[in-house]
Amino acid sequence: MLPRQTSDGDTAFLPVSGGAVFNTAIALGRLGAPSAFFTGLSTDVFGEQLCRSLDESGVDYSMAARSDRPTTLAFVNLVDGQARYNFYDENTAGRMLEQNTLPDRKTASIDALFFGGISLIGEPAASTYEAFALSAAEQVPVMLDPNIRPGFIKDETTYRARIERMIGASTILKISDEDLAWLSGAGDTQDLARQLLERGPAMVVVTRGAEGAFGVTRTAHAALPSRRAEVVDTVGAGDTFNAGVLCALHEAGRLSRTAIEAMSDEQMAECLGLGIEAAAVTVSRTGANPPWRRELKD
Repeated sequence: MLPRQTSDGDTAFLPVSGGAVFNTAIALGRLGAPSAFFTGLSTDVFGEQLCRSLDESGVDYSMAARSDRPTTLAFVNLVDGQARYNFYDENTAGRMLEQNTLPDRKTASIDALFFGGISLIGEPAASTYEAFALSAAEQVPVMLDPNIRPGFIKDETTYRARIERMIGASTILKISDEDLAWLSGAGDTQDLARQLLERGPAMVVVTRGAEGAFGVTRTAHAALPSRRAEVVDTVGAGDTFNAGVLCALHEAGRLSRTAIEAMSDEQMAECLGLGIEAAAVTVSRTGANPPWRRELKD
């Protein structure tokens, strides 16, 4: 729910389709990668809006668990273009997701899995997604972006333990510099990123806002600056970046632990580059509105 003003000058909120993992799925579809979205989707008016947005971006949601529970709402307050959130998530279709609704990987065509956001905080959905990630990690690469919201975490000990287990199961860990400090404490971001490699991931990517992003594996390193953009708001920027990295790995045939571990510095830079380019478009317009591939430079 994004803040707006009516023609009479009154404050109002515009319902815009969004959500961390949702945004990444949308961005993947728009960038031309085969994308599917699994979650608990409501049959209410907002759930139907989410489904229309997925359809429009070519994202398959046939595996989603539909129910008549309400849709999670996130009211956004923009301060100097930076988004602050108030979540309404009790008893929602997404929050109440149970393990018996998980897709059957034997029948579903899954090349990689992406997890993140507040869905890893609230129960029972958090345990459901963790179980999915841990059970699938030996068959397909898992990308994790914790996208930590400290104000939303009620049981920090449980949450930290879950994130640690999921880091251990992940092939790709994307984390912001702020999230890195929350997880690992103070220190040089390059050193902290390399320490995270010791916990399980084959690749760690750190985003640094206006300063760009860097990525590391055990043998490769690349750092790229951000693209110049007139920032309208930052909603969905990190989510779009995630999609760019995944899309680049997919297109290069490197979406596996073995291929990622063998990447060169130049190949790492290519992955970061698509993420940064796509995110620069997202921040230049309101809401989580990732670019279509045709909007990017060749």
